[in-house]
Amino acid sequence: MRSAGLLFGCTLGVLVSGCTIEPPEGTPPAPMAGVLESGPRETRFGRTGDEVVSNPQLRDRIRTLFGADWAPGTGKIQRGAQAYFGRVASPRGVRVGDQNYVAVTGCVTTACPAERVLLLIQETGDSMLARLDEGGYSHYYAYGPEWGRAGSTQQATDAALRALSRNGDPYPRA
Repeated sequence: MRSAGLLFGCTLGVLVSGCTIEPPEGTPPAPMAGVLESGPRETRFGRTGDEVVSNPQLRDRIRTLFGADWAPGTGKIQRGAQAYFGRVASPRGVRVGDQNYVAVTGCVTTACPAERVLLLIQETGDSMLARLDEGGYSHYYAYGPEWGRAGSTQQATDAALRALSRNGDPYPRA
């Protein structure tokens, strides 16, 4: 009798794990994404992550991207988005949908890798997307005229993060 219960439990577990839930009607499919070969694309705004974040062409746009969340105590991000660039990895090229981006990842120095950020900068620097992970919650940001071309902000940043993850840990080491 005991083995029959075990068999029933295992069978039920396999059936339940095989179920999939379809996304809501009208949800566009996630865009294809992949890491690009190393080349001059990644260093367009700086050779290091710190150089990219402090690049004069991007500095104000990055602050605008995060808006009130940039500084601590002014938005919904407790530490402020600026703290998530305390430790920054080298830039990498990533393609999401039909757009190429320079990807920079970072984390809060004292909470790496639990509190982290992914910044995607379109090759021209005119559009940016970001995902900031704070205490189990992901916050998404978009800036620029063409930010929606590769799907929603969440879909595009999540697809880029998956592509970077497939090629190794995308975040800086603590």
